[in-house]
Amino acid sequence: MIYTDPEQGLSREQVEQRKLRGQQNVVTAKSGLSEKAIILRHIVTYFNLVFVVLAAVLALSGSSIKNMTFMVVVLINTALGIFQQIRAKRAVDKLTLVTAHKVQTLRDGKWLPMRSDLLVLGDIVEFYPGEHICADGTVIGGTLYANESLLTGEADAVEKAVGSQVLSGSFVMSGKARVQLTKVGNDAFAAKLTQAAKANPHAAKSEMMRSLDKLIQIVGIILIPVGAVLFYQEFQILSQSFRDSVEGTVAALVGMIPEGLYLLTSVAMAASALKLTQDKVLVQDMNCIESLARVDVLCVDKTGTITEPVMEVGEVIPLGDQSPEYIESVLTALYGSRQPDNDTAKALQELFSGESPWECTKYIPFQSKYKWSGGTFRGQGSFLVGAPENVLRLGYSSIRNNVEEWSSKGYRVLLVAWYEGELSDGGEAPAGATPMALVLLRNRIREKAHDTFRYFGEQGVTVKVISGDSPVTASEVARQAGIPGAERYVDTGTLTTDQEIYDAAENYTVFGRVTPQMKKKLILSMKKQGHTVAMTGDGVNDVLAMKEADCGVAMASGAQAASQVAQLVLTESDFAAMPAIVGEGRRVINNIQRAASLFLVKNIMSLGVALICIFTAMPYPFQSFNLTLIAALTIGVPGFFLAMEPNYERVRGRFLPTVLRQALPGGLTNVIVVVLAHLTMIAFGLPLTDSATVCTAVLAVVGMLVLYKVSVPFDNFRKIIWGAMAVALLGSFLLLGSFFELTITDSRSLLVMASALVAAPTVFFVMGRLFALTDKLIAKLKK
Repeated sequence: MIYTDPEQGLSREQVEQRKLRGQQNVVTAKSGLSEKAIILRHIVTYFNLVFVVLAAVLALSGSSIKNMTFMVVVLINTALGIFQQIRAKRAVDKLTLVTAHKVQTLRDGKWLPMRSDLLVLGDIVEFYPGEHICADGTVIGGTLYANESLLTGEADAVEKAVGSQVLSGSFVMSGKARVQLTKVGNDAFAAKLTQAAKANPHAAKSEMMRSLDKLIQIVGIILIPVGAVLFYQEFQILSQSFRDSVEGTVAALVGMIPEGLYLLTSVAMAASALKLTQDKVLVQDMNCIESLARVDVLCVDKTGTITEPVMEVGEVIPLGDQSPEYIESVLTALYGSRQPDNDTAKALQELFSGESPWECTKYIPFQSKYKWSGGTFRGQGSFLVGAPENVLRLGYSSIRNNVEEWSSKGYRVLLVAWYEGELSDGGEAPAGATPMALVLLRNRIREKAHDTFRYFGEQGVTVKVISGDSPVTASEVARQAGIPGAERYVDTGTLTTDQEIYDAAENYTVFGRVTPQMKKKLILSMKKQGHTVAMTGDGVNDVLAMKEADCGVAMASGAQAASQVAQLVLTESDFAAMPAIVGEGRRVINNIQRAASLFLVKNIMSLGVALICIFTAMPYPFQSFNLTLIAALTIGVPGFFLAMEPNYERVRGRFLPTVLRQALPGGLTNVIVVVLAHLTMIAFGLPLTDSATVCTAVLAVVGMLVLYKVSVPFDNFRKIIWGAMAVALLGSFLLLGSFFELTITDSRSLLVMASALVAAPTVFFVMGRLFALTDKLIAKLKK
């Protein structure tokens, strides 16, 4: 191990030397993609390559530059994606720096608060309860209890005395220790685990993004054989010119590519992250935005979420013959000058501060699993403080009525007890302790708690309270906060089997005396029941549950470990911000689903028409600029605006089946009407240029019908969007027809066009009814 003076720490010169050698605690993979990587990710894509190849083939065939207008859309899409994602990244990075936790670090003989990314190899730091251990190191002073469950899966606290190794990614449950850093940055244990996890880059993606990846893979596979067969048919079988064959094939392939869908999703998600960042919510994982949209169960901790985080001692109630002065001496000896283990200890220290003449021969720090702490004092015996039922165990019945009387008033009740012998290290409290006093603690209900929980009730989100306190106390606080079902509570200490935990997770609202491991089991049970679960918390005891939840939300004022694990961090620690956060998740995902159905209508049409053309030996009826025009005015522009609209309904169903179901009526209507119109034109020997115009008109009408459907219910904004697109399409046909080659040269073509345009709404309505009836039939069969 590199030697560092334990009294002076590193000097400024030593720090600079180690930074130059790359021995700084910077994890390159932690902050996500760099700006250069974002640019490359948007430019170097499979579909961009396909578009460039198609444009090059068109140029070689001598095609009009108008047929290459899809490249303009590609360039705009790419530029927009890069701009929005970099903008969001900069905002998130800035907020990350502002909210970064600092570590007490010894430099040049002085203790300074230092951001973890500024630490270097050999630094001497101090870790306190609730802090995330940010680098590997060796304990050189003091003792702490570390929870390494995020690394090993084992929830028990591990003692770290002098000479022990601490690992990055673990967090301090109790105690305090001075540590010399031995591995930093990418060499640290947690960083290596992260790099191993990134070997599967899709593992952390949300259901929506995985569905889009799957869709793109399928389209990518289909493109090549369909394009090859279609070109062969047009050029060899139908004996069209090389240029016409290329133009028809390129038009079909461009129509099959959902070029704007992935971009729309990325931009909308980045814009949502940016909005949340501006609202002082740090987004550490973009996938959580989708999870928020689907949340139907919200689990909250009592302290710091329903109530204010600051705890205060309300009263001390003697239970035996000891005087109040003696009880005060006991509590001063336990908490007066000792580093607090948790918020409860902080509250006790504020009231019982100062030095004690009693000599402490052994101190047992608080552990969430056993819910007590204590100390042995020479000539005085041992004293325990903790949850009454955990301290007295079998003897709890003797004071149960007293405890429940105060718990029913919303107090958190602790028991102070005396024990004749010496305390053993950790584990359950020793049998035979004598009750001395009850300590009543309280937190004020947050000012906006009622409004917040009423909102969730109106939105169909079930709120569950998971607390380490007595179930009676937690139930009363939940009732005061207006949480529905607060009277349904359970002491989780009575739940002994996985089935009992599973049933309780569904049937109860308030869970008391919950250990960190039990919190985790409750969250997993709720997920097994089909719920999408969000978990808010601010303490070390919330970390395991937050990690298992679909979306973990931490209070920045709480334990550093909670903020490290959470996907979202409320930088102002205001739980009242949750309705707006959930609403934002719903808005962006609902709008993405709605806009996605617009994109897939075109893809279904193009693939369906191309396959029918292959099997019927018909030429493909469109040119690429026809499809670019329709896609822009019925999909791209309105889809962009619709994706930014308010929409706060809870998201239901899987992404891909949902959007395919919404897109199929419009896509199949296009296929049916376009193919019939095209066949009619060929049967009567009408010009193929007229057929392209007729078929493009059909796409325009069906596109507006689909846009109308997804815009219901209409408001003024949607009316403006729909009307503007309709006017733009009419103008393109009537005023710019020659430019877009949307012209009719034979009067009989007008008759076919009129018939097709009249038939399109009818077919669209029939398809909609058929799918609605199918949905009802499937729902009945499921029952």
